[in-house]
Amino acid sequence: MKKILLASHGHMASGIKSSMNILFGSSDNITAFDAYVDEKSIEKVIEDFYAEVKEDDQVILLSDLYGGSVNQMMFRYLNRPNTTLVTGVNLACVLEIAGTPNDLSKDEIKNIVNNAREMMMVVEDKEEDESEEEFF
Repeated sequence: MKKILLASHGHMASGIKSSMNILFGSSDNITAFDAYVDEKSIEKVIEDFYAEVKEDDQVILLSDLYGGSVNQMMFRYLNRPNTTLVTGVNLACVLEIAGTPNDLSKDEIKNIVNNAREMMMVVEDKEEDESEEEFF
């Protein structure tokens, strides 16, 4: 079974999980942790999370910011079996990782990350662009 721990600075993790619940219904395989909003320790949350992981479970750790304190703490757990860490996540990335019913290979996860990057773009008004082209 795929188990996901999504952690962020502030309320981003619970916000993404809330969005997923609206789009998918319940997302029971995702544990969300909002760091630095109370006294809970990221290390304790990760240890409690792993206490529920079975030997054959796939674990995907998701963090908000590469090099940030949350990501640094999660990095320490990469030596655990079947564990992958993805950082810089957005809603598109989490939706695709969580929405895939079976375990994911490293290549599939890398493909999902690339797809999520493509979802980031500057959106411009096409009519405005056409007017500028006609002007020149």
